[in-house]
Amino acid sequence: MKKTVRMALLASTLLAGPALAETTLTIESWRNDDLTIWQDVLIPAFNAAHPDITVVFAPSAPTEYNASLNSKLEAGSAGDLITCRPFDASLELYNKGYLADLSGLAAMANFSPVAKSAWQTDDAAATFCVPMASVIHGFIYNADAFEALGIAVPTTRDEFFAALDKIKADGTYIPMAMGTNDQWEAATMGYNNIGPNYWKGEEGRLALIKGEQKLTDEGWVAPYAELAKWKDYLGDGFEAQTYPDSQNLFTLGRAAIYPAGSWEISGFNAQAGFKMGAFAPPVAAAGDTCYISDHTDIAIGMNAASPNAEAAKVFLEWVGSPEFATLYANALPGFFSLNSTPVEMKDPLAQEFVSWRQKCQSTIRSTYQILSRGTPNLENETWNASANVIKGTETPEDAGKRLQEGLASWYEPQK
Repeated sequence: MKKTVRMALLASTLLAGPALAETTLTIESWRNDDLTIWQDVLIPAFNAAHPDITVVFAPSAPTEYNASLNSKLEAGSAGDLITCRPFDASLELYNKGYLADLSGLAAMANFSPVAKSAWQTDDAAATFCVPMASVIHGFIYNADAFEALGIAVPTTRDEFFAALDKIKADGTYIPMAMGTNDQWEAATMGYNNIGPNYWKGEEGRLALIKGEQKLTDEGWVAPYAELAKWKDYLGDGFEAQTYPDSQNLFTLGRAAIYPAGSWEISGFNAQAGFKMGAFAPPVAAAGDTCYISDHTDIAIGMNAASPNAEAAKVFLEWVGSPEFATLYANALPGFFSLNSTPVEMKDPLAQEFVSWRQKCQSTIRSTYQILSRGTPNLENETWNASANVIKGTETPEDAGKRLQEGLASWYEPQK
């Protein structure tokens, strides 16, 4: 079938004429897991309307993407289209002249200021990537395990820890699958998952940027104190447990709860042989306002040096369309469209995650905008601190003090 589609596309491209037939766009990306989806779903859909433009999705390994992309851009060998990480990493590429200003694209009207903010200059004067999707944080759980143990889905922190205690006492399952070896998990699925309920989402995040709050304040230290309690529920050897280890423990049915990003949905659907559910980060008391990390995660921009700028803009207009939004969000459940046009999700787990937008306040990861531009890098320091407090090698108070001192050493509003 794939061969038939490609031959048909080749034939239609050749019929379009010599000049157009030579237009090939290459997409740089860190999402190597998405190769099949681009080849079998997204690119054929684009070519149905634009057979004259050949698109090649050419991803790198996620951990190598930033370094590889920078090297290619410096050497002048990068692809026409650049998959953009949010905020400072992409802003730096724009400031260096590697990403084109896309503010003039008609499709930009399909995105709210919040959706575009991750790929704009600080004054919002230029938007340099077309928003694609956000990811939402919470907890995925083994619904079969919960039913067998008679556990109700927790909504408060007391209920959450009572559930963990019950799972631990039973002994059939590791209560929660997460390790600290890779560190980023502890911050991304730990601190920035539960933290917004403590610092009140955007209220706290923006106050930190303005210098009105400090990382030693209660709202920023308390999430570390909660993380420190997780140690008793992560199973033996969690200190050496890697991210793939954690994924395997959960999908093999050995752990009952997985602190998650919604990007896990596709892989877990394919690998887990049990029914799954999801719950939002528990609040302090029933009825409290809930906050979720609904993080602007991925976009696509144009290499400013691309020799195929006009074709690239045609493709980017399509990426900004409702058609692309619907195709992408359903091909990759858990990557939620940032397009203003509502997208009907078919996957039940994805439906659960995205439903939290209706009852909780959305925010983004606290370290991504502005606060990680200096040295020490607050994002990387938060990885380390989160892992340390879980292991018990650093107190929550000491972690907050260390990170505050690091931020204040270079960030003027915090001095």
